[in-house]
Amino acid sequence: MALKPEPTAPFHSVRYVLRVLEAVSKYGGAGVTDVQIARESGLPSGHLGPLLSMLRREGYVERVADGAYVIGDSLALLGSGHARRQALEARLQESLDELRDSVGAAVYLSRYIDGEIKVTQIADGPLTPAVNEWVDFRSTAHASAIGKCLLTQLDRNGRREHLARHKIARFTSRTITSERLLFSRLDSRPPTVPVLDLQEYAVGTVCAAVPLTAGSTVGCLALSLPVEYAHRLRSAAETLNRRAAPMALSLTIQG
Repeated sequence: MALKPEPTAPFHSVRYVLRVLEAVSKYGGAGVTDVQIARESGLPSGHLGPLLSMLRREGYVERVADGAYVIGDSLALLGSGHARRQALEARLQESLDELRDSVGAAVYLSRYIDGEIKVTQIADGPLTPAVNEWVDFRSTAHASAIGKCLLTQLDRNGRREHLARHKIARFTSRTITSERLLFSRLDSRPPTVPVLDLQEYAVGTVCAAVPLTAGSTVGCLALSLPVEYAHRLRSAAETLNRRAAPMALSLTIQG
């Protein structure tokens, strides 16, 4: 099952998002026009509208009566310390729950922390069950969509170091057990195409994952479906790709 590349919109860049938020923050409650935001952020005016729409939808900016933009509640809530982290996690969980309902699949937020794969948040439900973790996800980088997506963000030495600690094992007849083949497939994957797991980790489950590029953070957004719904994987993965930008922004703010 092949997925065609989806054009990468310029506003998916967290770098541009942060520039826009910096411009809006600088003017405080007085607000700032989209013309001034474009001038200060360096973002082409034709791409600023979709970006501002995304930020408004996620609650990071608001548009006031005169058309100017001010900082929204989602960003204002993220102060410092424990309260900041709790507010961010709650916001991320709300976004994951919305995405789960939108794609009709269990959704996962994962990060590569201290050399290990960690699923930090999950949105599942009775109609969208999470995959059965029959083998610890930390040992499945070569087989799971989450693991492969995180490996694509490491250099070759980082990948080899990880696989030296977590040996490649065969989980199903579809599992890639050759390091050379695995790296070749990871390197040949276009950056706009989600990473797939077509029953490589578990028989009966298909998965897709997209990277969350957020500074030095190595993360990914993923989903899983029972194999009888494999025909929905492509459209679900494309939706996942489109929703990656606000998730990456939240991870950047989290630090």
